[in-house]
Amino acid sequence: MPSVDVVASCPVHDSFRVQQVAGMFDVPLAAKATEEFSVELPELDEPWQVGLIVGPSGSGKSTVARHAYAAELFTEANWPDDKAVVDCFGELPVRNVVELFTAVGFSSPPSWVKPYSVLSGGERFRCDLARALALGYQPSALGCQPDSPGVDLLRESTAILGENCPRSRPSLVVFDEFTSVVDRNVARACSAAIGKGIRRGNIPVRFVAVTCHYDVAEWLEADWVLDMATGRLERRRLRRPRIEVEIHRCGLAPWKVFARHHYLSGTLAAGARCYLATWNGEPVTFAATLPVITKKNHRRFTRIVTLPDYQGMGIGMRVVAAIASLHRAEGLRINVTSSHPALIRHCRNSPLWKAVNVKKTGSSVKGTSRLANYRSSAGRAVVSFEYVEKEVIGDS
Repeated sequence: MPSVDVVASCPVHDSFRVQQVAGMFDVPLAAKATEEFSVELPELDEPWQVGLIVGPSGSGKSTVARHAYAAELFTEANWPDDKAVVDCFGELPVRNVVELFTAVGFSSPPSWVKPYSVLSGGERFRCDLARALALGYQPSALGCQPDSPGVDLLRESTAILGENCPRSRPSLVVFDEFTSVVDRNVARACSAAIGKGIRRGNIPVRFVAVTCHYDVAEWLEADWVLDMATGRLERRRLRRPRIEVEIHRCGLAPWKVFARHHYLSGTLAAGARCYLATWNGEPVTFAATLPVITKKNHRRFTRIVTLPDYQGMGIGMRVVAAIASLHRAEGLRINVTSSHPALIRHCRNSPLWKAVNVKKTGSSVKGTSRLANYRSSAGRAVVSFEYVEKEVIGDS
């Protein structure tokens, strides 16, 4: 366990006002103002994935982070005003950029095509996080390709939508002022998203957050926490709080809150069966289903939207599974079809869903032109899954 000893000093410039302050508040003046910090940090070759350096302002957390992780400390990114944020990741393949956006809870494609300058504060923070985490993609890994697709639908969907290839030992990324500029809902959601993404191997990095906010520790599920207020290092895996949502059958009205965040048309069929999920009384996720044309007792999800402040926490797909379970209890079959890598990965890895179709170029537009406001998947690679068993409710 290495010891980090830092002496931070700065010059004190003599002036009339400096002398006034010294006299008014009995501040001892010296040639320099000096502070010393002596703390312990885990070794880099130890088996940890997420760490946290936390403490009040002025406690020395940034100083210690700069001293211990100078080469790995992320500095402010340059975001041009004439480019969409999705275009600001150099030569990194778009599938990896989408992976990063999803992993930090920035899962709204309509926002990916906008410049950084027009995004909300929470979205900007997530973009900065994604840029920092992109450092974990080694150049040798950028050109790798998955195995050739076989007859198995799951391998076919992997080949189409780009599962990450195996990588070398994860890089280390250190991010100062973590969640300092966002509200606490965004802070919790983003912490949960990034912790989950790293532990599942979706982001090939180890991560150290540096922040004055203690509330992110359990949402990050940090493996170790250095509290600069006490100088004590705690080695233990924190557990994320339980997330309990309520699902309500609703009409079309709540869709207005969610429509702008959906990547397809903002319209919703009048005959849709709609559901609203709330967390602590606040709307979080909206989902709606429609009958599958020409198939009796068979429905499909037509809209699934989680508000940006709550993306990445795992709420959306648990709501979808709960709604699918309600449909199965009525004797109905229920499908979900998407081109979103996060949804496809979740369903592919879940025993609740079975892949039933892969379309490299999307659905056919034949016969759909007569349907008002119908938006087909023509031109987009999509994978369709069917819900196959009831959800077991528990921690998300």
